[in-house]
Amino acid sequence: MTNSISTDAIETLAAKQAITEAVYGYCRALDRMDKDAAYRVWHPEGTADYGGDIYQGTGWGFVDWVWTAHAAMSTHSHQITNVLIQVDGDRAVSEAYVTVALRTLPFGDGTDVVDIYSRGRYVDQWSRRDGNWAIDHRDYITDHSVTVPNPSPDPHDPRSVRGPDDPSVALFSG
Repeated sequence: MTNSISTDAIETLAAKQAITEAVYGYCRALDRMDKDAAYRVWHPEGTADYGGDIYQGTGWGFVDWVWTAHAAMSTHSHQITNVLIQVDGDRAVSEAYVTVALRTLPFGDGTDVVDIYSRGRYVDQWSRRDGNWAIDHRDYITDHSVTVPNPSPDPHDPRSVRGPDDPSVALFSG
């Protein structure tokens, strides 16, 4: 007796993998400061609601907004976990837990650094167009956030670069 996997099941798995990689790629784009890659997670008219105190508007507008915010940081790191996805043809919804660690650039005399740790969820609505999955709408929900003064921050690994000179960029450019 042969167990066969239906074409629908394979297409659903492929869609889930594509969406998961888009979410992972978005976080990598933010951390490596690759704006074009960050734009690609959104459809051009996609929207984002990070709450009234953070950002509400277009997805591409959020990328522009966060670029300015991240430029004021010395380091940032985003991680994704607990990715749940439901696919219905060319539409999907997902929830992904996100943790971000941010460190500001020094203020004033160079000692006033702040570390920000935030945990939340990306609650996304997706659609596939021309074979590509992208976000139609994102709600970001903050579950926990803390800001900690850090008078003597540990230095980061000098190989960790927010830009095209990071070692990982060369690995994925081929």
